[in-house]
Amino acid sequence: MTTRNGTRVIAIEEHFLDPEVKAVMAANGMRPLGPEIGRRLDDGGALHIKEMDEAGIDMQVLSHSPPGTQWLDAATAVSMTRGVNDRLKLWVDRDPTRFAAFAALPTQEPDAAANELERCVDKLGFKGAMIYGLAAGQVFFDDKRFWPIFERAAALDVPIYLHPAPPHPTMVDIYLKDYLADYPTIAGPAWGFGIETATAALRMVLSGVFDKYPNLKIILGHLGEGIPFQLHRMSESLSHVGAASKRPNAMTWFRDVFCDRFWITTSGNFSTPALMCSMIEMGADRILYAVDWPFVMNQPGTDWIEELRISPDDRRKLLHGNAETLLKL
Repeated sequence: MTTRNGTRVIAIEEHFLDPEVKAVMAANGMRPLGPEIGRRLDDGGALHIKEMDEAGIDMQVLSHSPPGTQWLDAATAVSMTRGVNDRLKLWVDRDPTRFAAFAALPTQEPDAAANELERCVDKLGFKGAMIYGLAAGQVFFDDKRFWPIFERAAALDVPIYLHPAPPHPTMVDIYLKDYLADYPTIAGPAWGFGIETATAALRMVLSGVFDKYPNLKIILGHLGEGIPFQLHRMSESLSHVGAASKRPNAMTWFRDVFCDRFWITTSGNFSTPALMCSMIEMGADRILYAVDWPFVMNQPGTDWIEELRISPDDRRKLLHGNAETLLKL
């Protein structure tokens, strides 16, 4: 094992690109962001392990790179997603001490997606699933048509990782288009991804899905897409009028739900002040280590770990303990 300075390190948002999906993407003019990222996404395991070893990472929880199979027509997505997950199972089985997996889901067909999640957990040993942004680029996942997925995840006691995807084109057009040419990532990781995913999380809390399925567990990357910084203001503001104001714990309701039902990861956000804020707001039990490989490299993440001035117990929770508990590793 590659244990870093005596502490096991598990990274839980680490990506690959399935060859069948890649071929269909290429036929539709869709390609990875640059040759180096493409090379890493295509790796099949050897480069993953080499760079994990170099950085001191013991295990990666693999997930398909965005947009997964969610952009395909429904029938194609259902059949192709099964193949993606079966091939990922073969990958994990080659070295189960180094890899675990999140399922891809054909969210275009929520009942089929729920069944695929159950198959992946019960038959393939996967640890949950990852879904990407707006469904088909148009609909947030709080919509009740998707609740069969969340019902099944709660019953299986596995988390759903809500990963960013490009925000709705109308939002980009109104808010960001003036700067896209000079600053293209403003619609992606610099700003748009966070807005899109934080909004999705906010809508899930407001939708009542956690009232319906109180065991539902959701993971957000990038230290919670900014929500921990806003938790007090969001909770206090929501409590004044409307549905939240009628709840017995109106002043803290939103914060209570978020801190109880969400976990966050460090993926692509190796910021000590942001981590400290998140730990204070949510508690050390709610934060898991992740890199976002290969969109972010391993070494900056593990170098950052060495600089953190946190207690040994909190370090253990962050680097492996919380992942072991939540994902049953």
